Parts: sequence; C-alpha cells; structure tokens
Amino acid sequence: MRIIGFILALLAGSAALADYVEPARGTATRKALMDAVRPHAEWVLGRPVEFVVQDLRLAEGQGLPFPVAFASLRAQRPGGGAIDIRQTPGFARGEIYPEVMDGTTLQALYRKVGDTWVAVHWAIGATDVWYADPVFCIDYFAVLPEICAG
Repeated sequence: MRIIGFILALLAGSAALADYVEPARGTATRKALMDAVRPHAEWVLGRPVEFVVQDLRLAEGQGLPFPVAFASLRAQRPGGGAIDIRQTPGFARGEIYPEVMDGTTLQALYRKVGDTWVAVHWAIGATDVWYADPVFCIDYFAVLPEICAG
C-alpha cells in the first residue's frame, strides 16, 4: 500500500512540473527562442529563414534546475516563400534528402544558460518523434508531458 501511495505522490509531483506556457507573439522570449535555432536552420536550409510556429512551450521555475523549451516549427523564406530543399546548402553537402524528409519542419529542445536560450537538440525534416527518446525526458518532461508520461 505504501508503494502505491509513493507512486501516486511521484505522479502528482511530475504533473506539477508539466505546467508550460507559450511565449506570446512579439515578446523578447519568443524572439530569443527563434533566434537560438535560426543559425542551425540557416546552416542547413540557407539564408534567410523565418518560422511558422506550430507549437512553442516554455517551462521555468517549478523546481526545474534550469528553464527549458520545446518548439515545433516550419521554416520558410521571409514573407512565406517556400524553401526548395534541393537548392539548399544542406542538400549540396549531402546532409539532407528531400525524398525521406518531412519538408522543412523543425523541432528543437532548448535550455536557458544564464540569459541566453540555446537550441541544444534539434532536427530538420524528421519523420519520427525523435524527442520521445526517454533520455530527453530527464530534462524536458515539463515541456513534453504527454510524451514523457506514456
């Protein structure tokens, strides 16, 4: 019986860590998150890029050792222009393969170091949910509760 109580307490504590927010459009935090992943996107897709945000989550405080964030984005050229993957630096270097990619989708896991957001883990065109690896749940549970709890 004590074990069940302990497990329930652990789950309740984990649920409390799952409180994330979406940084509002136009805020410095949202800009900082986009700017942190932009050099990675531009290295692969070429310059310039802008992002359409599909999902953006930030968690800080709540007993976390450092602030964390998750982004699911679609990269495009400014003004909504499509990116031709076959015309990108990443394709020219043999790093990406349009026939097996999910276009210019991009996911990133961030951590805040001092005052700076850093895109620690990221992928462009991934066709799997790479961030569902349990190794990421240790630091990113707060922004991936539905993935890490299952």
